[in-house]
Order: sequence, then structure tokens, then C-alpha cells
Amino acid sequence: MTTQEQRRRNLRLGLVLAAVVVALYAGFVVFRYSLLGG
Repeated sequence: MTTQEQRRRNLRLGLVLAAVVVALYAGFVVFRYSLLGG
């Protein structure tokens, strides 16, 4: 495995993890606002 391939794989993994964190945070914010609004 070359370092460039490994770096690309790490970058993709980081982007996936960041997307999951953002999705969970957005869902939590919407859920909390729905509870406060309701």
C-alpha cells in the first residue's frame, strides 16, 4: 500500500465520520427544538 493511497483512504474515512457527526448533531437539534416547540 502506498502512502498516497493510505492518505486518500484516511481522508475518506475522516469525511464519513464528519458527515455522521454533523447528521447526528443536526438530528439532535431538530429533535430538541421539536420538543421545546411542542
